[in-house]
Amino acid sequence: MFTFLCCTGSAYSATKSDKKSQVHDRAHAAARQSAATPAAKRGSSGQVKKSASKKTVMLKSDPESIDVTAQKHARNFQKDPSSVTVFSAKQLANRHVVSLTDLGDGSIPSLRIAQFSGRNSALVVNIRGVGVLGDSNQPARDQGVGVYIDGVYVARPQALGTALFDVESMEVLKGPQGTLFGRNTEAGALNIITRRPTGKFGMRLLGGFGNYNSNKGELHLDLPAFHDLAIKIDAVTAHRAPLVTNPLPDTGGFNQYDKHGFHVEAMYHPVDNFTADYAYDNSYDSTTTLWMQLLKPGTNKLAQIAQLQTTRAKRAFVGVPEEPSIGKTNGHRMTLDYKAIPQYLSFRSITAYRELSQSQFDNGMAAGSMSNTSGKFTGVSFARNSLAGFWQNQISQEIQAFGHTKRLKYQGGLIYFREHAADNAQAFYTNQFTNASGSEYKLLTGPAYDDWGLQPIDRASHVTSKSWGVYGNAVYTPPILYDKLHLTAGLRWSHDGKHGTLTTVNNSAPINTAGVSGPIDFDAAWSRVDPLLEVSGDLTKRVLLYGKWSTGYKPGGANSRAQDYEAFGPESVSMFEFGSKTEFLDQRVRFNVAGYWGDYKDIQVDFSKPYQIGNQLTTRTTTSTINAPGHGDLSGVEAELNVSPMRYLTVGFSYAYNYVHIPPTANPYQNSLGVISTMLVPIYQNYTPAHSGSFQVDYTRPFHGFTLLAHLDGNIDSGYYANTTDPVYLGVGNARNVYQPKGDSGLIVNGRIAISNVQLGNTGTKATFSLWSRNLFAEQHAYFKSLGVTTGLQSYFNEPRQFGGQVELAF
Repeated sequence: MFTFLCCTGSAYSATKSDKKSQVHDRAHAAARQSAATPAAKRGSSGQVKKSASKKTVMLKSDPESIDVTAQKHARNFQKDPSSVTVFSAKQLANRHVVSLTDLGDGSIPSLRIAQFSGRNSALVVNIRGVGVLGDSNQPARDQGVGVYIDGVYVARPQALGTALFDVESMEVLKGPQGTLFGRNTEAGALNIITRRPTGKFGMRLLGGFGNYNSNKGELHLDLPAFHDLAIKIDAVTAHRAPLVTNPLPDTGGFNQYDKHGFHVEAMYHPVDNFTADYAYDNSYDSTTTLWMQLLKPGTNKLAQIAQLQTTRAKRAFVGVPEEPSIGKTNGHRMTLDYKAIPQYLSFRSITAYRELSQSQFDNGMAAGSMSNTSGKFTGVSFARNSLAGFWQNQISQEIQAFGHTKRLKYQGGLIYFREHAADNAQAFYTNQFTNASGSEYKLLTGPAYDDWGLQPIDRASHVTSKSWGVYGNAVYTPPILYDKLHLTAGLRWSHDGKHGTLTTVNNSAPINTAGVSGPIDFDAAWSRVDPLLEVSGDLTKRVLLYGKWSTGYKPGGANSRAQDYEAFGPESVSMFEFGSKTEFLDQRVRFNVAGYWGDYKDIQVDFSKPYQIGNQLTTRTTTSTINAPGHGDLSGVEAELNVSPMRYLTVGFSYAYNYVHIPPTANPYQNSLGVISTMLVPIYQNYTPAHSGSFQVDYTRPFHGFTLLAHLDGNIDSGYYANTTDPVYLGVGNARNVYQPKGDSGLIVNGRIAISNVQLGNTGTKATFSLWSRNLFAEQHAYFKSLGVTTGLQSYFNEPRQFGGQVELAF
């Protein structure tokens, strides 16, 4: 099967320049060598500064000034032979993006970000339909998309929902990045780059309010350089009240948040060829889970109080204790840049330490538990509350060497990564019916939900992971075809090892399937080589053609929900890609397109099995992970078109088709009757719509004394599956059909209008006044659906319309 995928470029307003103010001219020169710190040519309010000499109508993102770091060195966007989408700080502001959770509306068609099981405290990140299948919320299981902040790998999906600091740009690198970025980039990488200190005094203040009692505040302060030292301070805060009200007083509602944090960075540049950059950040994130609505009843009899909510609920129909999940993260980073031989050889060291703690409360699925087979409800408990704790710390060290000659760009590196992670889980019911019809209920008193320390531990585990890697990459331009041909080759060797222990099951030492009690260890290691081959050619100054082959993988691990804590192996992706990047009509039109197809191998899939002691099987289930036999297929098409039809106006369209086929797989474990099924079960790739697209319209018109900005974007997808191996079987025996509910399609439109560059008196202070809206037309659809024969069809709905206003002052 042959299809096409676009090399989606920076959207129209993702303008970056090759200039940035540093401590002084020497710091400026050093900063240009840092691949991880591309900057934008902006004014204090984020406006793009355009050259007065350009008379033609061009795209807002001047292609001569866009740099990306897809190959770990700054490179002109339209000359970079890779599939990458770049969002600038201005684009994030246009969409009122507070955290990565807000990109879940599909603003970047190939990127899917969603809450894991309705929890804002842990995110699922997929690119091109690849990321993770099943439960990613475990210490001994890795993601398929690498998330990097200023060159530092962030290992866990927990705490990705924290408020973003002063983001310069956000790059989505599509396809395997196993050579340059390494492990856990089989799907791609999300590269977040923050603004660096300038060494010149400057301050930006932002404040805003909106419906749902939301507010947002930011402080960004650049201090004047002192003895070659520049310091920048960032502080952010954001609050939103519940989107769904909880009838129970004095407890949290559903889908609310409080976020705050600060970031301090110091850049020291004593001599021309050396820069030291230290940063510290600290974040606090308090969120509550989403409310899961009951769309259709199952075979069980529902309590009278249970209501079907077929449209987005404003108020839950039952009051339950709902506590906020608290995430705390902090980290240190030290980046050293040394130009040993200017141009020919430079070195960079990135040293980092990060830690997090995350509590994950969840009592938003009460609707599904308000049923039983008898139909008599007196004394029946419901509303299963849970608390999953997670603790992690990581150390990483990367050393890079890079340089270039007239015809050769080269780089190499060494990386070490060590992680300690631990988790536990508790769950129990908080409510109880007090009459036979189920029309009345009470809260269970005492330690039932008041004191989590008195609750049994359902499971607990810890793991230490270590990884080493060595890589090299070179781009060669041979002296033929007028220097229009470019050849790239790269290779990385990686070694991963994990040692973990399952310490607790059912509040005591684990009992394996052989009936032996005691902690269960797993110890495994894997080595891997990932190549990259690429050929690109400049057909004309504005037309680039390329083709490449790359691979990536994520290591194996162990499932902490498994009774025996057995290990599973790595999975990998091998992908071919062909693409073109073109501009024409005096750069008024940009069209980027590419195609890919690949092999998805040893896919990590979860299956349930009953809890077993000796030869006795129980009704309690556990979850184990296996590597599915056979090979899966990946292919797709993406295209991006940006047009500037007239002065001040830019319009953009993007589309993605992502096809993922995972071989049907038989559950290798016994069922509650002690039988191993030979029936092949379809495996559904989750969080992956087959079709998705977006459009965006921007109008920027300068007037005397101010600039008018107007933005509108729309994001649509065809719906996706949210569960992988949890189908509902209709019928009996071998004639059973498998049914898996799919989420609804939907179109989410966001908008913003602003007046910027408003001079306030003679102080030099400029102001920006803006109004924004997310889900402008109040679209509602059930994007996540889960079906159980007894519990019925349940779902999460997209967020309702939100709107507000902001004021930004730049000094």
